[in-house]
Amino acid sequence: MTDTAARQSDTGWSQRRERGSLLLLRLMALFSERTGRRAGRIVLYGIATYFFLFAPRARRASLQYLRRVLGRRPRASERFRQVMSFATSIHDRVYLLNGRFELFDFEVVGEQDMHELLRAGGGAFLLGAHLGSFEATRAIGWRRPVTRIVMMMYEHNARKINAALTAINPAAAADIVTLSDNPLAMLKVQDLLAEGAFVGMLADRTPGEEPTETVPFLGGAARFPTGPWRIAALLRRPAFLMLGLYLGGNRYRVVFEPLADFTSVRRPEREAAIRAAIVRYAARLEHYCREHPDNWFNFFDFWAHG
Repeated sequence: MTDTAARQSDTGWSQRRERGSLLLLRLMALFSERTGRRAGRIVLYGIATYFFLFAPRARRASLQYLRRVLGRRPRASERFRQVMSFATSIHDRVYLLNGRFELFDFEVVGEQDMHELLRAGGGAFLLGAHLGSFEATRAIGWRRPVTRIVMMMYEHNARKINAALTAINPAAAADIVTLSDNPLAMLKVQDLLAEGAFVGMLADRTPGEEPTETVPFLGGAARFPTGPWRIAALLRRPAFLMLGLYLGGNRYRVVFEPLADFTSVRRPEREAAIRAAIVRYAARLEHYCREHPDNWFNFFDFWAHG
């Protein structure tokens, strides 16, 4: 059953102030580019240690999540590894957005499915999560000019992300489409898909004004937004899972995995197809959380309103 009654209460994560500032991000980008990734990672340990010790809300959320995914109380080293993976993914963003792909070792899983879609002459939706690095998935598109990956996000988030991207590489902000009430945004997405582009959306959390669906996730009931799936169904396009999993060192595994195909779903079948897609999405997120528990970067109570 679609959960709309509790939408207004699920605003905690979006109401919180973002840590840091654009000035700090610019300084970090400059430092990282001049000193190199290895030297920059030394500073990361200090940042991760501070976050680990002095962010009690995030620490409680991390403990709750790791208990679920590990089935036991996590060790301090496992909790710190999650924080360090999060810091590393942010740090690596500087290099990925500036095209420094030679610094990384990418393993791509499921790319053949994407090429088959391209050969068929149409694009698709890529549904990601705050699990691993989105920039790692976009890097695959940048490394292969024939594959264009464009990010679609809500207006409030788009402003923040555009400012952050501009602080690192102004050219990177061009691949973001703002989701708003303006019908031109949807027409632009439709045109991009027709041109064979892949449109990425993060589908694991909502700003709080959007209907959600409550489904099983890591032993509890969690709410996932229906909006990304509704857009894919409305535009009658396939939807893939996309994840850029951090494996340690300089290694990333980029995963593309088919989740749902809305190309032939009729209107009376739409709600059931959307529900089934969200259930599968949550199940695959759970699978990858168990394989890579330190890649989960939702540092709030994800099950609070399940």
